[in-house]
Amino acid sequence: MSDGAILFILICVIIILLFIVLYQQFIYTKGIQAKLKKITRELSDIVESDSDQKVMVFTDNKTLMDLSGQINRLLQDRQKIKSDFRKQEISSKKMLSNISHDIKTPLTVILGYLEIMRLNNADDETLQKVEAKAGQVMELINQFFTLAKLEAGDMNIEISRINISESCRESILGFYDILCGKDFIVDISIPENDIFVQGEKAAIDRILSNLISNAVRYGSDGKYIGLTLRENEDYVYIDVTDKGKGIEKEFALNVFERLYTMEDSRNRRIQGNGLGLTIAKNLANQLGGDILLDSEPNVKTTFTVKLRKFKY
Repeated sequence: MSDGAILFILICVIIILLFIVLYQQFIYTKGIQAKLKKITRELSDIVESDSDQKVMVFTDNKTLMDLSGQINRLLQDRQKIKSDFRKQEISSKKMLSNISHDIKTPLTVILGYLEIMRLNNADDETLQKVEAKAGQVMELINQFFTLAKLEAGDMNIEISRINISESCRESILGFYDILCGKDFIVDISIPENDIFVQGEKAAIDRILSNLISNAVRYGSDGKYIGLTLRENEDYVYIDVTDKGKGIEKEFALNVFERLYTMEDSRNRRIQGNGLGLTIAKNLANQLGGDILLDSEPNVKTTFTVKLRKFKY
């Protein structure tokens, strides 16, 4: 065999070996990329679902095993932080509930003495003002107490069959004198046939009272309040509408936050102690429902209570 043929065969062998090495490198790299994508996908699913799972990767690659091990350590630390936060949050809410209860007792006694003093001094305007302010403090404490119990899971709410048509009528009638005194136009739309929801009477009455009170207080510029009851196959909706200044879109997502107030001089709709809407939404959530907001400033503002329909 000539030297040229031998050289040609050697070159061919070298090329084949080089091709095999490159192919193996390609397969190896592709396998590593596939496992990295799997790790990324699993990690993304864990974060989005907020679950306590770990990243599971089966490989003999030491680098990938070390990487997955470090990721799982971070996930474990994250779970511990979440658990500690939940414990602290529950503890803080229970502490707030206990403090609110402890404050209510002496304040009730103070209000009792103030009432006796006022009865003995009916013309004392200063005493009347003090009693009124003490009453406001008591109302604020009561709202703190209610919210703290709700958030701590200590509120005993028993779900039963509730006639929501009757509850809506009773709630709006409770504000009859106030609405007449403020010359409100009242627009009520409640179907003649009774509609029933899954709920609790006291909780639903509190929700409706808070929303109607909010509409009367902060929607008074429009001199209008509407209450509409409607239903579909699964849910019942109660719309409480006013035509006041409304709520700008940038504030709409915050109005249900605890102690949220809006100090915009052009629009002072959300003010006061900032607990009424928070309590209403928490109660609705406890009943398996929700409260939604749709507002077009200076045109119409509607808070919608969504409750599960009672099915026979």
